[in-house]
Amino acid sequence: MSENLIYVTAEWLAKLQEELNELKNVKRVEIAEKLKEAISFWDLSENSEYEDARNEQAQVEKRIIDLEEQLKVVVLIDESGKSENKVKIWALVTIVELEKSETETYKIVWTTEADILSSIPKISNDSPIWKALIWKKKWDKIKVKTPGGTFEYKIEEIK
Repeated sequence: MSENLIYVTAEWLAKLQEELNELKNVKRVEIAEKLKEAISFWDLSENSEYEDARNEQAQVEKRIIDLEEQLKVVVLIDESGKSENKVKIWALVTIVELEKSETETYKIVWTTEADILSSIPKISNDSPIWKALIWKKKWDKIKVKTPGGTFEYKIEEIK
């Protein structure tokens, strides 16, 4: 069960709740108006406005369900201890691979924000590196098992 938890800051939780509120109380009303207008054209079989509104409605309802499911498994991160210098969500972490002495910097993010190709790669809780790094401290050594083998790193910096 703990693998399905979503760790978020209060700021990120507020964004999720705000998006859910917007979808339920604004977008649903807008789509209902579009559907009402499209239905007034009578022939629904060849009514592209009706079809577009139904497609938009399906997308909004799917996103509402996704957000509600995410909010069920949210764990709020206590940010009061930022000075303890542990790897947490949204931390910028620099690690050194011990065998090759190569330095890499990652931003620790939740799955929905992951972007390994950005200038500073954003790694999610699905990655082996994330699982090895989370809650560790500066100078800790970690072993990461990946499909390419096992690698050992030292945490050099946490911001």
